[in-house]
Amino acid sequence: MTGESQIGEDIKPLDPNSVASVVRYGSLRHTLSHEATGYSLVYNQLYPFQGLQNYTSGIIHHVRLTGLEPGAQYYYQCGDPSIPAMSAVHAFKTMPISSPQSYPNRIAIVGDLGLTYNTTSTIDHMSSNEPDLIVLVGDVTYANLYLTNGTGSDCYSCSFPQTPIHETYQPRWDYWGRFMEPVVSTIPLMVVEGNHEIEEQAEHKTFLSYSSRFAFPSVESGSFSTFYYSFNAGGIHFIMLGAYISYYKQGEQYKWLERDLASVDRTVTPWLIATWHPPWYSTYKAHYREAECMRVEMEELLYSYGVDVVFNGHVHAYERSNRVYNFSLDSCAPLHIMVGDGGNREKMAIKHADDPGECPDPLTTPDEYMGGFCAFNFTTGPAAGKFCWDRQPDFSAYRESSFGHGILEVKSCFHNLNSLWFSYLL
Repeated sequence: MTGESQIGEDIKPLDPNSVASVVRYGSLRHTLSHEATGYSLVYNQLYPFQGLQNYTSGIIHHVRLTGLEPGAQYYYQCGDPSIPAMSAVHAFKTMPISSPQSYPNRIAIVGDLGLTYNTTSTIDHMSSNEPDLIVLVGDVTYANLYLTNGTGSDCYSCSFPQTPIHETYQPRWDYWGRFMEPVVSTIPLMVVEGNHEIEEQAEHKTFLSYSSRFAFPSVESGSFSTFYYSFNAGGIHFIMLGAYISYYKQGEQYKWLERDLASVDRTVTPWLIATWHPPWYSTYKAHYREAECMRVEMEELLYSYGVDVVFNGHVHAYERSNRVYNFSLDSCAPLHIMVGDGGNREKMAIKHADDPGECPDPLTTPDEYMGGFCAFNFTTGPAAGKFCWDRQPDFSAYRESSFGHGILEVKSCFHNLNSLWFSYLL
């Protein structure tokens, strides 16, 4: 990012064309023999209400590097050499070639980060594990827990029920970017949107910060959207899905998902992993069955193509399922793993829907950004006729309320077969 962001009643956006977007890179630190040019942008967060402060970002640069070899280390610096204004030299390693015997050493899975003391602990611990890739499953900065004057709360709706619109304090995005720079300048980061990225503003615009600040392989994966896309990390094919846009069968995302799943060659990428923000299978009271409409629309498709694992965030705890399809144990179904709380300022989820007296009213479960009401009483199994189980459900293998992150590894086993290992680290 170039230049300073502004917040106040009288802001003047910077000219994104005033600075070039250039990256010099190469395989040797002192010989950056390649150069790529990209594009730049600024975005505004505007509130048409008296007393609320508007925001305009610094100049955000996006540059695509081509011709990179798989599994190789590259050095780079970015900026505008004509000023001159170039960054320090950083280094990163590309993903290994797509092959059933080629995988990143470690992949970090983290969600619901924010920017707190617990966030710093999570990121420090995650970095010490030296991952080759970070997958962030939504809820990045929690800028929407703050008013435009910077006043924040653990519960926005509890503390600020009378605001004319759900405000955000956009400088939190700038703070988060500076905090994460030492990590993401070296380790590739792939992210999918969460509910805290909605950030509605004037003219009902949403997700502007998220879509402006991150880069996505949308065109490369044929989605042409910042909300859903796919990519390979060695022998793993990752599918990133959007829960807060249309996921219905007649929609563009669903049709893209059909095409993407059909294109996967399991002899090249044997492992198939799907990721989105709100979980389909969580036994916590918080956000209980909130994403049921999405599950009803998409679960059969993912099941039919043999997805191995699903990663989610949203509920601020850790939970690992058994293999489950339509709330029934099924050896062909994926595991669902909720990666817990990365450290945001909202409280951890502790109560379970199956605890005595904690089953929520079904009418309170829908999310206004996720469609209508789909969470009806169970019709089969031990909870038939009820909205909640009266004990830990069979599909729930383990659950724990804690801050942490996950590390995903593919390890060689007998007869050159590979197995997927996941560790949740506090």
